[in-house]
Amino acid sequence: MKSRTLGRTGATISEIGFGAWQIGGAWGDVSEEDGKRALNAALDAGVTFIDTADVYGDGRSEKIIASVLKERGGNKPFVATKAGRRLSPHVADGYTGANIEAFIDRSLTNLGVATLDLVQLHCPPTEVFYRPDLFGALDGLIAKGKIRNYGVSVSTVEEGLKAIEYPGVATIQIIYNIFRQRPHDLFFEQAQKKNVGIIVRVPLASGLLSGKITADTKFADDDHRKYNRHGEFFDVGETFAGVPLEVALEAVEQVRPLVPQGVSMAQFALAWILQSPAVSVVIPGARNAAQAKANAAASDVPALPEETMAELADVYERLIKVHVHQKW
Repeated sequence: MKSRTLGRTGATISEIGFGAWQIGGAWGDVSEEDGKRALNAALDAGVTFIDTADVYGDGRSEKIIASVLKERGGNKPFVATKAGRRLSPHVADGYTGANIEAFIDRSLTNLGVATLDLVQLHCPPTEVFYRPDLFGALDGLIAKGKIRNYGVSVSTVEEGLKAIEYPGVATIQIIYNIFRQRPHDLFFEQAQKKNVGIIVRVPLASGLLSGKITADTKFADDDHRKYNRHGEFFDVGETFAGVPLEVALEAVEQVRPLVPQGVSMAQFALAWILQSPAVSVVIPGARNAAQAKANAAASDVPALPEETMAELADVYERLIKVHVHQKW
C-alpha cells in the first residue's frame, strides 16, 4: 500500500482509504458483522484512513469503527467524520458553532475518542461558505482540543474554491472519477498551491465503474441508487455521479476494453484517480471483506499509459461531459 500526505494536516496515510457509508446504511442491507469484516480486511491490507459521518446509519457507522478499532488495539488509523447533515431542516442557518459542536460531541462519543482527527462540514448549503464566523468556531474547537483538523465535503468545484480561501480548511472532499473529471481542470491546482488535502469520494460512480451494474440490476428499497435516482432526497450528483443511468452504462462499455488483463474495472477506476498527484486519498466503500481487499489492491496497479488516459478523456468528452460538467 502506497502512502501520501493529507495536505496541511501533515498526516501520512494510505492512498486507498475506507469509505464507511456502506456499513452505515443507504446501500441496501449490510449486516454489522459484514461491516466489521470489511473494515478489518481493509486495515489488514494496509489502509490507514477511514472516512465516515454522523448520519451514516444515524451513528451506526461510527460505532462499528469504534468497535473494530478497540478490538484490534495497536496503532490507530486516521479517522475522518462529518457533521451538519443531522440538521432538520438542512439549512444554512442551522450551521452555527453551537450546533456543530453538539454534533462533534456526539461523534466523540460514538467513536470513543477524546479528539477527532478530522471533522468535515457535510455538503453544507452554499450560503455556509460565506459565513466566516462558522469557520472561526471550528478554529475554536481545535483550541478546545475537540478536533485536530477541519475540512469541508463539497458538492461543487465552486464550493471547493471558496472553502480553500479559509486558512484553517485543511482538506476538501469532492467527487472525482472517470465520469466526473472537472475537478482536475482548476480546483486541484489551486488546492495544491494551498497545501489542502484532497479526499476523493464516489470514485466508482456508485458502483457503475465496477462494471457489474446492468440495465436489469435491481436495487433494494433502502438503497440510494433506487430512492435517490433523480435526486429526490439529496443531491443527485451523489448517485451514479449524476450521470443518467442509460448514458453511464453505454460509457462503461466503452471503458471496459481499456482495462488491462488481471485488473478489475473497479481497480482500474481507482488507479485513474490516483494518477493525479493532487489526490491525497480515495475512499471506495465496501459491503464485504472481498470488496475491501480488492479495493486496497488498486494501490499496486501500475500507472496508466498516456494513450489510455487520452481515451478515457475522449469517452468523457463524447458521452458524459454534457450531463455533469457545468453542474458540479
